[in-house]
Amino acid sequence: MLRKGCLIGCLALAVLAAACSNAPPPAPDTREADLKAVKDVEGAWAKDVATKDPEKFAGYFADDGTALYPGMPVLNGKQAVKTAMTPVMADPNFSLTFQGAHAEASKGGDMVYTQGTYSATMTDPKTKKPMTDKGKYLTIYRKQADGSWKVAVDTYNSDSLM
Repeated sequence: MLRKGCLIGCLALAVLAAACSNAPPPAPDTREADLKAVKDVEGAWAKDVATKDPEKFAGYFADDGTALYPGMPVLNGKQAVKTAMTPVMADPNFSLTFQGAHAEASKGGDMVYTQGTYSATMTDPKTKKPMTDKGKYLTIYRKQADGSWKVAVDTYNSDSLM
């Protein structure tokens, strides 16, 4: 009887061990590919800014993306970003360049953040002359259902003491 009980117990443990070993393999580490994809998106965005097209600018945001820009309320959604950027980009002196300096990708493959520097020129509302501002930015990208990368959150701040 004891022998039969041990045999059943061992068999149960073997079945349990086999069931545990059939767990799906861990997801592949896609961080390197994710970083490259986001750097490509960010490079295209930097080029498209030169067109001064608010629609293109906002097109890099996820539908529910958020912009946290100085002197503006929180911009929730692509349309809010487009609306806010329309008068900014209509400024004849407007120009913006930015370049990433560092990026990190999540191991889960769904988020990447970039940080870098920018230079922006606009018309000073008081003097009506061009003024240039330099600073840094942080952008968080989220992988979309179709595999593309869109901005989830974008923010920047000036190096100038205001």
